[in-house]
Amino acid sequence: MPIYRCNKCGFVSEDAQTPVGAQAACGRCGTLSTVYGTVFFVEELVKRLASATRELNAVKQAVVSAPPPTEPQPARTDSLASVGQHAALQQWFTAQKIEAQIDPANVDTSGFFDDAALRLGDNYALFGELIDRLRYAYRKSHGWVNLELARLPQKDAQAVNQLCRNLYEHTFFARYHYQKPEKIVRLTLQTAPAIRQFFDGGWLEWYALVCLLEHARGRGAGFSCARGVKVVFPNEDLHELDVVCLPEGQPPICIECKSGEFRRDIDKYLRLRKRLNIDRGRFLILSTDLTQEQAAGLSAMYDLSFVSLQTLREHLQRLL
Repeated sequence: MPIYRCNKCGFVSEDAQTPVGAQAACGRCGTLSTVYGTVFFVEELVKRLASATRELNAVKQAVVSAPPPTEPQPARTDSLASVGQHAALQQWFTAQKIEAQIDPANVDTSGFFDDAALRLGDNYALFGELIDRLRYAYRKSHGWVNLELARLPQKDAQAVNQLCRNLYEHTFFARYHYQKPEKIVRLTLQTAPAIRQFFDGGWLEWYALVCLLEHARGRGAGFSCARGVKVVFPNEDLHELDVVCLPEGQPPICIECKSGEFRRDIDKYLRLRKRLNIDRGRFLILSTDLTQEQAAGLSAMYDLSFVSLQTLREHLQRLL
């Protein structure tokens, strides 16, 4: 028997008098509603129910299968973002007759940039492709990225999915959706400039800063640190230092971070190190493209210290 459902009040009723496809007045509110064959009507309901059930099961499975984060969580604090914390470093630059412009907000760890950077850097072998995809998408003005996880081992796929969801929870993405059957993560990019800068290489600066803070705090003495320091030399040459730390009783440590090509900049860094009068062992070039062996080889060739993500902490341990 034909049947209709009122779109206004939701009333459902059989109607033997009205032909299928025609409209009948709702028996409750009088609104005209289309009459359907009962079999067709039930089939459409079953399809919608099945679709909703699949989506719900996919969400439940993603929650159950995703492993909890095991990475260390940096302390949420803004104690470094103060003029007083930067005072010693500012005095050192002044003594070198160098004007230094330091933004305290660049080392404010009360947000989630440092946490995200630590997870990316410590698992770069797995997450490096994600970073490259995001950076490429931003540079090409794409609004989204799809990650096909089916080709990855199950454990790695779960880790990537968990990272994407955590980053979404901390607003690094505007939207996150995981299609369980196809194992596809769909990400809508965040348009905020700070997020774009983070994925375009800023994450590596945050990673270097966090590693420096781990060792500086561990030595039990005072220190002054900064990120993104603009320095102006007496001849008005302008440079930007990615990460700088001045441990109490020691010369500064400078880390230049390169998430892309760095070879053409070697001569620039050689001149910059000499102008800052920093020992080669305390002027580091951190590159994501270097292996441990390559970093050691380049350090032997030039008056600079090249480090990889795997050797950064070891090198800092020797300095601090």
